[in-house]
Amino acid sequence: MLFRSEHSPHNHRSSPPQRFLAAAAMASGAQMVNPNAEVLKKGVAHMMNINAARGLQDVLKTNLGPKGTLKMLVSGAGDIKLTKDGNTLLHEMQIQHPTAMMIARIATAQDDITGDGTTSAVLIVGELMKQAERHLTDGVHPRLLCEGIDLAKDRVLAYIDSSKKTMDTTQRPLLVQIAQASLRTKMHRELADLFTEIVVDAVLCVRIPNEKIDLHMIEVMHMQHKAGTDSRLVKGLVMDHGGRHPGMPKSLKNCHILTMNYDLEYQKSEVNSGFYYNSASQRESMVAAERKWVDDKTDQVLDLKRKVCKPGETFIILNQKGIDPLALDMLAKEGILALRRVKRRNMERICLACGGEQVNSLEALAPEVLGWAGSVEEQSLGEEVYTFVEDVKNPTSCTILVKGAHKHVISQIQEAVRDGTRAVANALCDGTLVPGAGGFETLAHADLMKYKAEVAGRAKLGIQAYAEALLCIPKTLAENAGYDAQDSMLKLQEEEAKGSPKIGLDILTGEPLDPAAAGIWDNFAVKRQMLDSAAIISSQLLLVDEVIRAGRQMKRG
Repeated sequence: MLFRSEHSPHNHRSSPPQRFLAAAAMASGAQMVNPNAEVLKKGVAHMMNINAARGLQDVLKTNLGPKGTLKMLVSGAGDIKLTKDGNTLLHEMQIQHPTAMMIARIATAQDDITGDGTTSAVLIVGELMKQAERHLTDGVHPRLLCEGIDLAKDRVLAYIDSSKKTMDTTQRPLLVQIAQASLRTKMHRELADLFTEIVVDAVLCVRIPNEKIDLHMIEVMHMQHKAGTDSRLVKGLVMDHGGRHPGMPKSLKNCHILTMNYDLEYQKSEVNSGFYYNSASQRESMVAAERKWVDDKTDQVLDLKRKVCKPGETFIILNQKGIDPLALDMLAKEGILALRRVKRRNMERICLACGGEQVNSLEALAPEVLGWAGSVEEQSLGEEVYTFVEDVKNPTSCTILVKGAHKHVISQIQEAVRDGTRAVANALCDGTLVPGAGGFETLAHADLMKYKAEVAGRAKLGIQAYAEALLCIPKTLAENAGYDAQDSMLKLQEEEAKGSPKIGLDILTGEPLDPAAAGIWDNFAVKRQMLDSAAIISSQLLLVDEVIRAGRQMKRG
């Protein structure tokens, strides 16, 4: 998407009356003086930045909240993507305006750090620039506004640190509420409620006490099959390949799992070399020697299987390297399911989930290196084959299996799942939350207005601008739900003034609600980062008074 500022230096043209006056002055030989020339020169860069921020805000504004609308992205090749995720939009849109590009990068950095809050950050920046525009046109120096914005930012950060709710986030019902508040803003209600349970269980599955949560242990795998409501959580692994022999079993129970990184095929030499023979018998003896080498290695694996497998137990081989067809045939005759060329990341996750150790030499074969899984099943979907490893010993790794009828449905679910898992992980790490549904913004606005009375001078204007900018979140929630924004804000501010806990907006009725009672919570880390970065980028943009085209390639920091 292309953003162009009406006031950019390249697009600026004088109004028709000014052009006519200039032509008349030149015809008469008189020298024309434009009394507003200096004002226009000073204000062009500010207006350019303000228009860019407001343009980006207008694009993302309708996405906010559960009632937000979708955007359709169309690539040059005709691919279509439906999304309401701010991070995806800012990454996929072709933004050419330099200021809009800068805001987009700051907002996507917010998502990279905390996992959410991209749309809200853009809205606050746009609203803050809009509020600053009124004061700039009145002749207020941008430095004075920036001083007030910095004071307001410090006050809000101190306020959020003192007002955050310390809660027992290890309780599953609370984690469900946190995930629900995040996911319902990304997809429709039925699908969001299904994935709420999946996301919470997935994060709790990979969580190890007293250790940092590694979300890479949650793999999101998609299958273009059935509907999104058929998605499920697999407490184990789903691998996108299966056995390479038609005679191998497709479903096994009580499985010993051998993970190995060893060739069960004749290895080629690392340097160019050749063998020469004088007769057919020499060639046959050389082939037989190669075959015997592979067969002996395969027999070592079969001996281990016969040693450890009791009646009712089975054996699985997951090999990161190759297995030749004759070795596969030997394994299939013993009822072994063998997967070759397994991805490296799956090898690591198999050992974590099923126990055991990866074998790099067959001399290390022993019962102690084997893992265990209660169920291994191979499923075919068209030409694709998937292997499900479930009922594992130590499920510190899991797979979220996303199903959907269309690519854009699957893509939308994957984006939402990423944000949902980050929201739950943030809550578990911080143990602190802030009221959602626009509740914190209402409280912060009231606190800033009290603080404004304590500050002397024109720095009050910056505090006022930041306070009003915060209210764009509940206002936008009300607008997207189809209610009058001003009326909703008056009701919220009246409730806050009375000391009522009803400081959030109920998008179903348009009336104030208690976010704590409704179970609508926002992540503390997300909200704090958003408030900090929005104030910093706004101050930087307000202090820009010239936009200069660089003549040579600039060094990237």
